[in-house]
Amino acid sequence: MTPTQIAEFSFSLSRCMAAPAFLDRFYELFMTSSDEVAEKFKTTDLDRQKRALASSLYVMVMAIERGEAALAYLETIAERHNRNNLDIGPELYDRWLDCLVQAAREHDPEFTETSEVLWRDTMSFGIEFMRARY
Repeated sequence: MTPTQIAEFSFSLSRCMAAPAFLDRFYELFMTSSDEVAEKFKTTDLDRQKRALASSLYVMVMAIERGEAALAYLETIAERHNRNNLDIGPELYDRWLDCLVQAAREHDPEFTETSEVLWRDTMSFGIEFMRARY
């Protein structure tokens, strides 16, 4: 991604994060997207999970830019989500991304088709990182 694309994504992310219902809506979409996802989250502290997701979204941007601290953080997340820990299967990441993009579409008043591409491209880096370490 170019610096301009990263900046455009970051602006969209900031607009979404400024909307108090953004993360709530994402989790509503995601947890109702399948019985498997609902089961994975049945004992999750959602307030804590929303804070973790918010941090992770910003880390994705830094990871694309190959920031060492961001890549180390992603490594920690990947370890927690792999088959030996939370067992978040690689197939769930597409569903996760679709729900995240839908929530962004609903909460970024400037969301366009280009925004969707930027969200998908930005998150794809982290998703592939996670899948590779499953």
